[in-house]
Amino acid sequence: MVLGLYAADEPFRPEAGKFPPLEKAHSYRGELVFVDHANRRGSLRVQGAGTYFRNAPHPFAMLPYGIVRYHGAPADLRDIPLGTVMHVRAFLPPDPKLSAVPVLPVDNKDKIAGYSGTGVAPAENHVLLLEDEPSHCLREGLVWKLKELELKNNVGMMVATCEPKAGGDSKVSEEKLTLDAATRIWRGRESLMLADLVAEGIWPASGKKSLGGQAVLLGITWKPTPDGVFTRFHISDIWLDETAEQRAAQIQTEVHKAFIRSRWMPAWVDAVEYGKFGRASVTVTLFGGMDDSLYADFKKGSQLIVNGAENTLKHAGGAYGPAHMASKGPILDVTKVTGDVPLGSSGIQVKFETDLVIEGIRPGRVVRVCPSGWPQVQVPREEYVGDGSGAEDRFPTPVIFPKY
Repeated sequence: MVLGLYAADEPFRPEAGKFPPLEKAHSYRGELVFVDHANRRGSLRVQGAGTYFRNAPHPFAMLPYGIVRYHGAPADLRDIPLGTVMHVRAFLPPDPKLSAVPVLPVDNKDKIAGYSGTGVAPAENHVLLLEDEPSHCLREGLVWKLKELELKNNVGMMVATCEPKAGGDSKVSEEKLTLDAATRIWRGRESLMLADLVAEGIWPASGKKSLGGQAVLLGITWKPTPDGVFTRFHISDIWLDETAEQRAAQIQTEVHKAFIRSRWMPAWVDAVEYGKFGRASVTVTLFGGMDDSLYADFKKGSQLIVNGAENTLKHAGGAYGPAHMASKGPILDVTKVTGDVPLGSSGIQVKFETDLVIEGIRPGRVVRVCPSGWPQVQVPREEYVGDGSGAEDRFPTPVIFPKY
């Protein structure tokens, strides 16, 4: 079993204008129990050594360049169903004064929380990478191998191991997971139910069957168990082959592409070269984790629209559409950084010229950028900042979350 529950050697606080190294992140996993998608934050019931159902929801916030992945593809928080078990790589808040969630003592992950044990409320609650089980397995080169199935009345127990796809890891241990009639099974382009595999004679209607280590990807959630087991996870989805896996990723990719084209690509400002009469040449780095086709739309010589944004990626104004008060100008150059690109960055820098340097265009600030070919739409009220009257307009303050 891969718990994904371990800590970096020392707590790490990201610096403004720098993408933090993934290897310094604290790692944990838990069930998604609350989402505030407009402010890119939510709460997880974090897995620890204690009684899982007693673990209080733990608030988290996505870093502006933080990446969400679902079904092996880019995603937004709004795409993830509540109850999905997510893997987290997170850091201390970059600036505690601007945190959208409660700021906790640096050593909070080492404190015992009653029956929940340790590790269920880490201070590392600013997330660089949030990914569901299949996304985690694909990135880490893991698969779930199904060992044995026991069914009765459309409810069952699966014995499985999560191990390297290449094999050779003898240290993996077996895990028991529940499944039921609502578990979705994907085979090629088919969407099946447990009853379909029973009807085909592949699985028994009742009793046990050895599955011989069949390699699959699993979607994992959590459900209360009737037999007193405190930590047992549930199978929401089974992808039986690569065609099914690729199709799930393709569908989610198209969902996310449409979302980004309507909300614009997030980036931050690297440099501003000021000219005369309000003109400037601006260089931005596009954030990572998107589909390649989105980055391909940024072309030298085409027009670019730029709007300021909060660290939550909310547009700085949107009552008349994000483009109403945005800066515009031609793209002067598009360059790709050579060598290793840190997670969170696309490695792509876009240099453009504008004759309107709005307040949001300052080095280190987060912006949203849009190639002129993308659609111009009105974003919903909760996704933009209004008159800037205070923190409540940016997002409800962290007091909405208890300090667990």
